[in-house]
Amino acid sequence: MSAIVRIGKKYTLVIPKNIREKLKLKEGSRVLLRISGNTIVIEPLPESPFEVLGEVIGEPYSEKVDEEKAVKWLMKNASN
Repeated sequence: MSAIVRIGKKYTLVIPKNIREKLKLKEGSRVLLRISGNTIVIEPLPESPFEVLGEVIGEPYSEKVDEEKAVKWLMKNASN
């Protein structure tokens, strides 16, 4: 999917609705802007890094539970 957009005042870009919807972007969403050669790349960032962590580990992130797991793991493995 691609679109041609015009650079506006103060160098703003408006992301077309079909692209915003596909990427689930909304006002206030964070994106990573980087340059690759002569190309500008805009990558959406996750709303919550803890949601991504939950997806990676296969269960929702819980600070209380996961913090306790981390402390136990450190206590067990720190001396090794």
